Amino acid sequence: MRSNLNKMDTTVEMIDIIALIQDKVMEGVEHLYQEKIDRSKVALNTTRKEFEGDYTVVVFPFTKAAKKGPQQVGEDLGQFLVENVDQIKAFNVIKGFLNLVVDDAYWKQFLESVVNSEDYGQHPSNGKKIMVEFSSPNTNKPLHLGHIRNILLGWSCSRIFEAAGYDVIRTQIVNDRGIHICKSMVAWQQFGNGETPESTGLKGDHFVGKYYVAYNNEDKKQKAALEAEGKDKEETAIMKSARDLLQKWEANDEEVRKLWASMNGWVYEGFNATYDKLGVRFDKLYYESDTYLLGKDAIDKGLEKEVFYKKEDGSVWIDLEDAKLDHKLVLRSDGTSVYMTQDIGTASQRYDDYKIDEMVYVVGDEQNYHFKVLFEIMKRLEAPFANGLYHLSYGMVDLPTGRMKSREGTVVDADDLVEEVIAEAHEGTKERGDLGAFSEEEQKEIIRKIGMAALKYFIVKVNPQKRMVFDPKESVDLQGNTGPYIQYASVRINGVLQRAAKEGLDFSGAIDPSLNLETIEKDILLQIYEYPNVVLNAAKDYDPSVIASYCYNLAKNFNKFWHDHSIFNAETEAEKIFRLKMSKIIGYTLKNGMDLLGIEMPERM
Repeated sequence: MRSNLNKMDTTVEMIDIIALIQDKVMEGVEHLYQEKIDRSKVALNTTRKEFEGDYTVVVFPFTKAAKKGPQQVGEDLGQFLVENVDQIKAFNVIKGFLNLVVDDAYWKQFLESVVNSEDYGQHPSNGKKIMVEFSSPNTNKPLHLGHIRNILLGWSCSRIFEAAGYDVIRTQIVNDRGIHICKSMVAWQQFGNGETPESTGLKGDHFVGKYYVAYNNEDKKQKAALEAEGKDKEETAIMKSARDLLQKWEANDEEVRKLWASMNGWVYEGFNATYDKLGVRFDKLYYESDTYLLGKDAIDKGLEKEVFYKKEDGSVWIDLEDAKLDHKLVLRSDGTSVYMTQDIGTASQRYDDYKIDEMVYVVGDEQNYHFKVLFEIMKRLEAPFANGLYHLSYGMVDLPTGRMKSREGTVVDADDLVEEVIAEAHEGTKERGDLGAFSEEEQKEIIRKIGMAALKYFIVKVNPQKRMVFDPKESVDLQGNTGPYIQYASVRINGVLQRAAKEGLDFSGAIDPSLNLETIEKDILLQIYEYPNVVLNAAKDYDPSVIASYCYNLAKNFNKFWHDHSIFNAETEAEKIFRLKMSKIIGYTLKNGMDLLGIEMPERM
């Protein structure tokens, strides 16, 4: 059988060592103990570092058939595999775990098969189409730190799905209507004096966000005045004005719609500038102003099928108690939509637009219940895509100084955070004096890449479900588990390959069959071998931190190898050729892995 190492033709036909071991264990159990077993019973893991071996077979499931203890079963199977599998040269058994040593010849052949594969880890098309919804901001304020986690998770997952063979559509639904939008609008009407982003020099989303803060400040002041008069239950004048704007918007008032379009346009320009800084893009935008009426047809059909029920006041509900949820409103008594109605309609619209197999919603964990209800409703409506829905839930992001409060104007803007990490990267390189040989323009570009790697990696290296604290200073550390640390390993590899080219070293020849590999070299090749499966696992788990952890460990292993073993002063020419080839595929793998996280690898640092 052939290993699916990448989508390119490899120069050498490779045997999938994992599948081979599993097949031979099945064969061995049948031969030794006269019992057929399923592949699912053959648990195979990489061997722990404190033991000798490459792969470990758990033998406990076979003891019943063998009527022997795990130690003896391990000895029996180990001997069988050494005798019947050319690629297995030795074994040892530790407390019921069979550790297998793969012959050096296999790893050398593997290296030959992938050394020129620039897109290593890219899987062929699996024929499936997946939509990833992320960002989805409100148009009344700038993108902030919380959005950054959402955006980076969504973008990374979309890139990982592509590498796993999916056809990916990236989308967002822009929350461009509602009372929160009208709050910014009424504040601009009352306090703006006709100013614009151009006249103030402010970025569009920051400009509109300023008026959202101004609204809340005025609302607080008016509430305090009402309370002083004993009218604390009355609505403030500015809130009444915002509601009036919303009613006029829904009635298609020409002037209100014109102001709404202008202010949203300012915000979109600002959002797009931030997306460009973050290196993300979308294939399709949906707007709540277009989708807020969707879903009513689905509710009518659901009523006919008795999926929903109607109360005496005319409101429509669904009973989800048998799914350990509760009764959920899906249409108000006046016939207007709620968010659930819109989401039902939007999901159906997306399927009609793209015929997707799966749909991933990247939304904070405060919406966990909402998506449980939505997905259950889609199943009961028998939507063709209902089993392909997934909520990528993530925890909040805090700063070392604490939480953010957007309506009070204490939110950490995405743009400010980007500038801060780039400034931290600049300060670090200035202290080390690393960039003195580069032009000012080159320095600026290198520092940008370092800063963005610091930000992106620090965010995505944390499992999405975990709440996290983002520390800009820690993120740029060249010694820790950071993006710049991995970039530095990549730059070191570039230096090796550039030196080899400069010295005219030709390492395209075959690897010496008699060459003995160092333990660290085998460890690295085993890591490289695992990369295509790491991509699949990250896609399966919707978890970019799997890729981040892999890249860090590979970079760490390369740096250890670099310090402990010379490449250019290797004892033999055969060792030099092997190590140059290995460096080359490590470089490709690091670049490809970090690219899935949206991180660029500089040529020099």
